[in-house]
Amino acid sequence: MDDPANRPISARCRLSHESIIQLFALIGGLPAVAICLFLVWSGDATKAVQWTCSVTIVGIWLGCVLALRKRVVYPMQTLTNLLAALREGDYTLRSPRARQTGALGEVMREINALGETLLVGRQKATEAGALLRAAMAEIDVAVFTFDDIGRLQLINRAGMALLDEPEDKVLGCHAKEIGLAECLEGDAFRTFTHQFPGWSGTRWGLRRTGFREGGHPHQLLVLTDLSRALREEERAAWQRLVRVLGHELNNSLTPIRSIAQSIATLMRRPESLRSTDWQEDVENGLAVIANRAEALSRFMDGYARLARLPEPRRQRQNLDSLIRQAAALELRLAVAIHPPLDEILLDLDGDQIEQILINLIRNAADSALGTRGGVQVSWNRNELFVEVRVEDEGSGLADTANLFVPFFTTKPQGSGIGLVLSRQIAEAHGGSLKLENRPNGKAGCCATLRLPIETL
Repeated sequence: MDDPANRPISARCRLSHESIIQLFALIGGLPAVAICLFLVWSGDATKAVQWTCSVTIVGIWLGCVLALRKRVVYPMQTLTNLLAALREGDYTLRSPRARQTGALGEVMREINALGETLLVGRQKATEAGALLRAAMAEIDVAVFTFDDIGRLQLINRAGMALLDEPEDKVLGCHAKEIGLAECLEGDAFRTFTHQFPGWSGTRWGLRRTGFREGGHPHQLLVLTDLSRALREEERAAWQRLVRVLGHELNNSLTPIRSIAQSIATLMRRPESLRSTDWQEDVENGLAVIANRAEALSRFMDGYARLARLPEPRRQRQNLDSLIRQAAALELRLAVAIHPPLDEILLDLDGDQIEQILINLIRNAADSALGTRGGVQVSWNRNELFVEVRVEDEGSGLADTANLFVPFFTTKPQGSGIGLVLSRQIAEAHGGSLKLENRPNGKAGCCATLRLPIETL
């Protein structure tokens, strides 16, 4: 069946809107004009009067029809011009008829308001676009966009430096031609190693996402140089390690050197000039040297433990049993467990997790004994994680910045590796370890061990 909507405009409506208005005006005035002409020509007036009246009547009739047509056509043309300007992107034109009353004035006011809204929107979009372009030009992250067939559509300054090519030379090129084809495949979030022509870094972080423009799918590719950040972190780690190693070595070697020099000086003296107890002085000096050497050996053993932490051997373990065992090992004070433990079966390395709990409870007890306070272990769980909290009523933490620095300790006999090992174990299980002072002005410290359930 023929669809009227698919017919040509000339077939659907042969007369324009203004022509139809004019036709109806002619038809509406025709009876009155006909009656007037009949009365004029049926009377006793002279021919001159009859013709004069007839021409006047018909002229007024046709003049009113034409005036009505103009009255209809002119506002429609104004609307057409305004809408055409909006379609062409010119939002500055305004209609003066917006001051009129009635339906036509309302339409004109709405058209003017639409133009103002579009003008403000375009100004904001232009300003936002300028800000985005400036930001993209200044950031040191390479940004690329590709169309649905892999052609480069946008590139920022860092991207041009990465490819070592100007913008006009690479725009429109396929990803294979500029060496980015592999970046458009595989995982959308990953790191990889690659040497680009214009960049010295080789380690990159890749982020890729899709968007649509003009109804067609596009891809946004962001490449971040990780080599510089990794080098900075590596240098900082080495600086921290050298600082700690130097501090510990100096603590041991300085007295060893001093005592060794004193013993050497004593042995160079003639026997007649030595004191009667010189042998005891030598033995005491050698004992100090032996003690410092042993301390240095313990220090190196602790460092080796940090470097050789094994991977967790996960087995089905009862976390509440591990908490009870760790609490029972602390004999100096009673460790309260609240709320009472339920059975919590998790896949984890029981020895490593128990070592964390022992370290945390022992540290809490050391702090609490100094103020005759107590230690409490609490726990909770939800759909995401299990959280174990060890709280003490001690003096709290004076310096939290160095808590997890290897070999940093505030205890006279401490090794400075317990907390570091504990955090490494927690992170190896996909969790975290946090130490902080108790909130709300309460005295003491709170250690929080969190293990995410989805990784257990």
